[in-house]
Amino acid sequence: MTQAILDTAAVDRLATLVEEATRATRLTPKRFVEPARGTLDRAKSRRHHIVFGRRGSGKTSMLRKAQADMTLDRKPVAFVDLETYKEHSYPDVLLSVLVATFQDFAGWLSSAGLHPSSRRSFWQRFLGASPTRPPLPKARVEALRSKLLRQIDELKALLYAQDDAGLSAKTASSAEVIASTHGSMAVKALPVEAGIESKGEVKRAGSVEVIESSRRSKVDFLHRHIMEYQALVDELVELAGGDSFVFLDDLYHLRRPDQARVVDYFHRIAKGRSLWLKIGTIKHRSEWYRHGEPPIGMKLGDDCDEIDLDISLEKYRLAKEFLYKVLDQLVVEAGLTTYREVLAEGAVDRLVLVSGGVVRDFLTIFRRSIDHARERGVNVRGPRIGAEDVNAAAGEHDTSKREELRRDTHEEREALEDALAKVQAFCIENKVNVLLVERDRDTSGNRTLGELIDLRFLHLAASRVTVRDEPGALFSCFLLDVSQYTGERKRREMELVEFWTRRGLDKVRRRRYVFRPDTTFLPTSTAAIALLPAPGSD
Repeated sequence: MTQAILDTAAVDRLATLVEEATRATRLTPKRFVEPARGTLDRAKSRRHHIVFGRRGSGKTSMLRKAQADMTLDRKPVAFVDLETYKEHSYPDVLLSVLVATFQDFAGWLSSAGLHPSSRRSFWQRFLGASPTRPPLPKARVEALRSKLLRQIDELKALLYAQDDAGLSAKTASSAEVIASTHGSMAVKALPVEAGIESKGEVKRAGSVEVIESSRRSKVDFLHRHIMEYQALVDELVELAGGDSFVFLDDLYHLRRPDQARVVDYFHRIAKGRSLWLKIGTIKHRSEWYRHGEPPIGMKLGDDCDEIDLDISLEKYRLAKEFLYKVLDQLVVEAGLTTYREVLAEGAVDRLVLVSGGVVRDFLTIFRRSIDHARERGVNVRGPRIGAEDVNAAAGEHDTSKREELRRDTHEEREALEDALAKVQAFCIENKVNVLLVERDRDTSGNRTLGELIDLRFLHLAASRVTVRDEPGALFSCFLLDVSQYTGERKRREMELVEFWTRRGLDKVRRRRYVFRPDTTFLPTSTAAIALLPAPGSD
């Protein structure tokens, strides 16, 4: 009897490879597939960039790959994971990030900057290849590294000190006063009488003590020392003979009011120099620029450009092609030929839908689908992973998403959970897995929907949809994540709309499927008041 494909050692190996691929590490990704052509080259270009992408979209993998490529070219790179500092408040968070940046540059200088190409144990272990350029001059590297270490010590001392503490400085000085004397006296001594003239100096010593009082200000210290940090960057760039880079990953983990300030300070250090910033974050959970006098942060289009790694389900063919290209790398490495050996036809599209186009969710749900298919046995629904196996795995994945929501959000968590519950109720009531939202409206309700998209509970299905009985208005169509209704589908008879086809989208071009976030997301009592007619109206 032929062994079922899911029970083979090759699938065991595939399951392990998939688990490893979903874990982010400091090492260079062994496998990297560009979500769109040219994104990696842009991440290595001489331009400031903000890299947008939902959790699991590949931001960190791309930045790590860019870091490795530039290190092989002997270009100094500092990589800082900002999640480490998510509980820090300003200015301590900026001090911490500066310390981490200088430490990473110092570490780069003493390792990648100095190790010869012949030291294959280092280069192959971390980067998988060896550099073609020679190492940097050792004496100059050590001199610059010493300067970085001194700045690190100074920043650490300030970080651990109390801000706004009272300070007093005592200055003591001594003075010597010299008084001149001039006079004469008569001396009579028999048988001689003489007159003696004398000159002399009298010395008196004294001291003056001055006490100055002030208060410690970490912010003032940072402002005063920015020119020193710019000088360090100039020296680093000149030593390397080219560009240097700072990667700040997961900006959204910092407190929102502090994000633009951290970006602004690094932008001021880098401005006019060959130091390029690459900042990874989630769009609707971040504030990289704040308008004001003066403005704070970096402005898209003026100070920097964006790299968007999110492949929405609107580009369904592209998303499907990308996701299965990633999976097939693992499939071949495990000793199989193609993903179709383990996935039934109905499961292929279903796996794309439940992932929302996010590669980490795609791989995680695929891994769980293997277990579900094995548990139910080959005689139930065939020897390969089926659509129902994928649905069950997607339902379990909801727990992980809920945990991320609680971990990534703070005071707005309850409001987001309430908003998600209202979206879910809307879809279940209408027995359809999509909703329509009027587009191009910058309102609090639409911004809340944007956060649900970034948290992967909603997915963009189509950006330009017209609705019958709503002339002149344009809507976006969003797919409710499958994890939010897998347990309700049979009982509620939820219709799964094939939005990627014209026929499927035509089914929802009705007013009943239009979702109004600005009124729906209001508290119940407030929403009732908002719906009352204005005084004096008919």
